[in-house]
Amino acid sequence: MRKHIVAGNWKMNMDLAQTQELISSLKLQLVKETDVEILIAPPFTNLYPAFEALRETPIKIAAQNMHQSDNGAFTGEISAKMLKSVGVKTVILGHSERRAMFHESNESLSEKVNTAIANEMTSIFCFGEELEDRKSDNHFNVVKKQIQDGLCHINEKDWSSIVLAYEPVWAIGTGETASPEQAQDMHKFVRNLIAEEYSDEVAQNVSILYGGSVKPNNAKEIFSQPDVDGGLIGGAALDAVSFMQIVHSF
Repeated sequence: MRKHIVAGNWKMNMDLAQTQELISSLKLQLVKETDVEILIAPPFTNLYPAFEALRETPIKIAAQNMHQSDNGAFTGEISAKMLKSVGVKTVILGHSERRAMFHESNESLSEKVNTAIANEMTSIFCFGEELEDRKSDNHFNVVKKQIQDGLCHINEKDWSSIVLAYEPVWAIGTGETASPEQAQDMHKFVRNLIAEEYSDEVAQNVSILYGGSVKPNNAKEIFSQPDVDGGLIGGAALDAVSFMQIVHSF
């Protein structure tokens, strides 16, 4: 049975003092029991302090990116082993901002997925279309290629360490949100694609999150869709009350 997951991507926000304050606020909001898996992804500099502060709570830590190599002359990069050494076992890969601003390709992301699997880490693999793809009715083809090129080389058993995150690029940080029906259509398409490439068992067991301006006032309706298993949250993750309201929207 697939998990409900809510992951907060902090992006390039929060210094150490702000991180400590936000985590203290998150702890205060952990008063209602939930079966939702909760993750936060602070910047690299704050991963270990966050891990230490949340060690005795159900909130897990994720990284926003990592390099595909184990080590070497890659100035400014972070390896899987470095992340694991500070308590991080989950990494976000292929976020649209990484694809657009840092030119990450489906091919390089497939290498990062391989590295995560080799290091027994969970990958939150992001995919999604630009506005022009949606307008030209090419969004399903774009997503299909991202999934096939980035993930469809892995073994069936390795899908147990994959979480998918659909993020229509036109709905990230814009205030625009895909309608619950649009989100469901894409999530169902992706689940059917995985069933075709692998098996119905794999497709039914993988969690698919929605990312794109999810807020407390729309989370419940989005999460009520049969193929939406949670959210990858941006701006609302920087407010403890809003984030936990989203967590409790199931």
